[in-house]
This record gives sequence, C-alpha cells and structure tokens, in this order.
Amino acid sequence: MIDDDKRLAAEAAVAEIEDGMLVGLGSGSTAAFAIAAIGKRVSEGLEIDAVVTSLESGRLAARHGIELLDFEDVATVDLVIDGTDEIDPAFRAIKGAGGAMMREKIVANAAKRMVVVADGRKRVARLGGVPVPVEVLPFARSAVLGELRRLGAEPVLRRAGADPYLTDQDNIVFDCAFAALDMPDELAVALSTIPGVLAHGLFLREVDAAYIATGGRVDRLERH
Repeated sequence: MIDDDKRLAAEAAVAEIEDGMLVGLGSGSTAAFAIAAIGKRVSEGLEIDAVVTSLESGRLAARHGIELLDFEDVATVDLVIDGTDEIDPAFRAIKGAGGAMMREKIVANAAKRMVVVADGRKRVARLGGVPVPVEVLPFARSAVLGELRRLGAEPVLRRAGADPYLTDQDNIVFDCAFAALDMPDELAVALSTIPGVLAHGLFLREVDAAYIATGGRVDRLERH
C-alpha cells in the first residue's frame, strides 16, 4: 500500500517533465519510483538530460536508459524531483534519511523548480517527528558532537553495521533528534555556522510543490 502511494505520487510529478528539460533526479525509495517512471517515458520517446543527487540514483538512472550529465558542468536545472522525510504546511521539509542531503541541496539550489513526492505519512502539521540529519567532516566529529548537544540535539552517529555510515563524499552523519523544532529557520542558521558541519537536512525554502498520495489519491500542493 505504501509503495503504491509512493509510485502514484512519483508518476504524477513526472508528468511535469517536458522534452528538452534538464531534470534533477533525487535519492531514496520514492525518488526511485520517479526514476523508473522517467525511464519509461524516455523509452517512449521523451528527450531529456538529467543530473543525479547520489551515486545510487546514478546507477538506477543508467539502468533505465536516462542520459546523464556531470553536475559539475551544470549551472541551472529546470526541474528537480525528490523525496522527503517530512513536509509541513509551509513547505518546509526534512530530508536526508538516505544520506544524500548535501548533493540534494546543491542541485535544488540550482533548480528553477523543486517538486517533492511522498506518501501521506510524510505530511505533518509541524516538523520534528524525524531526526535532522547533519553531514560532518570526520576530522571534526567530536567537536561537532559537542556543538550539536549545545543546540539541544540528541545526536546519534549513523552506522552501516559496525562502522560509521559514510556519504558519497566519505563524510559521517549525525541524526539529530530535537525535543521541539519550533524555530527551524534559526536552527538551520545555527547548524550552518558550526565548523565541520557540511550540510543538514532542513530544506526550508527549496520546495515549490509536493505530490502526496494517500490511499491511492494524489494531492498536488503548490507553495504559491
């Protein structure tokens, strides 16, 4: 059921793509449905180029026959389609459960339009039901840990088995739970000013629209 909703939301968002677009492909399970849907449209004649936000998304896109460009050579993206871990009524989101928030935020910043796709569980009245992922330079691990705790976080080092989980940039991730996330804008600024923090999962201004599916029905929500 949940996968059906993810697929429906992804397919609805993919309908926005037009010939000639440069599309940003997000990461995670819901974005994977979008990549599959884009691949189907490409096989039917859609002509686009794409950039990806993670190595895994790149491998998946290649399997679906989507033409990929190196983002380092790209200044502007027409449309980004990505998943989200939470989104509130003000279109503020938490992302990064898949560990790709740094690249996701960079690509989103270059995009003319960012659309997120999700099942209904991800739509919340207020942020804070999931931890905020924070990508950290390994060299700064202990110093950043102390700063995160001073901000009121309960940081947990993300692991892959017995070892620390590493992002595509070979950095570590702290998943930071907060007792209350009443001022996400102030928290985003505070996180960004900690030396050693390279990215965080608060996407507060990037999202323009959301396709959210619940029980087989897709709602399209626009920021404006």
